Amino acid sequence: MSRKCYVGFDTSNYTTSAALCDEDGRVIASIKQPLPVRGGEAGLRQSDALFSHIKNLPPVADRLREALAGYTPAAVGCSARPRSVEGSYMPCFLAGSAAAHAFAAAAGVPVLYFSHQDGHIMAAAYSSGEPERFRKDPFCAFHVSGGTTEILHVTPRAGGYDIKLLGGTKDLNAGQAIDRAGVMMELSFPCGPALEELAAANTEKIPAPRVSVHGLECNLSGLENLAAGLYSASQNKNLTAAYVINFISVTLCELTSNLRAEYPGLPVLYAGGVMSNSIIKSALSRFDNVYFATPEFSADNAAGIALLCRRAVADGEGDTHV
Repeated sequence: MSRKCYVGFDTSNYTTSAALCDEDGRVIASIKQPLPVRGGEAGLRQSDALFSHIKNLPPVADRLREALAGYTPAAVGCSARPRSVEGSYMPCFLAGSAAAHAFAAAAGVPVLYFSHQDGHIMAAAYSSGEPERFRKDPFCAFHVSGGTTEILHVTPRAGGYDIKLLGGTKDLNAGQAIDRAGVMMELSFPCGPALEELAAANTEKIPAPRVSVHGLECNLSGLENLAAGLYSASQNKNLTAAYVINFISVTLCELTSNLRAEYPGLPVLYAGGVMSNSIIKSALSRFDNVYFATPEFSADNAAGIALLCRRAVADGEGDTHV
């Protein structure tokens, strides 16, 4: 007998994703296909990302069809914009929206719209070890990735979240800093995993970082030049990688400490690709009442969108227009 499931699509700037969850809220498939980035480059133009998603979606859809064996879709969700705020838009999400529409039309089921950020938060909550803690009551969240470094106040609601921006970076995002440092050292993009491996092998004393944190805001743009200067002087990839990771760790720890002072009773959830870094996670784990996504659900994925789709249907809610 066929079982009911919920489908999610997410087409971020670097990954084509599709996912399924069942009626009980268990992720049963999380399919990802990274977008190709030419060597020596630290990112993609939106036109290139959109074109790559169009190329990726057919094989992702084939894998999705295989995962659907024994399941019947009840609804389809997609990330239609980066954040749930007025004017939030990136062309790359058009690919996922189009795929979700086509899938939903063929299956005769509704399609629901969410933000990419909502998907990250849901995926982090799901894999945090205590998902019910983030089901009804307000909490704080960090969304730290290549495209975002934000501190959020999150209130769960029927069909999603109400999110208030509390702070974050005023210039460069943490993931951008990591990737630019990695590309400078001729690592392959995205550079996070390789940079973490280099940092873990460092045996030299790491220069003390002079971070720029004011309340719940930070500046990270100076890190690019500091890393370049250290690498030029030392020619030591391990040391430079450790310095970059430590700089971001110290910045996030100071921001977390300041957040604690303003919202002392709320749990803090860390989401986004940068939070898959075990060194950064270890530094932040000294705080109480903090929770992390597992690496699989830290990086871009559609699992959070599928889970949001299930919740929206269960709550009788859902945004059915862009």
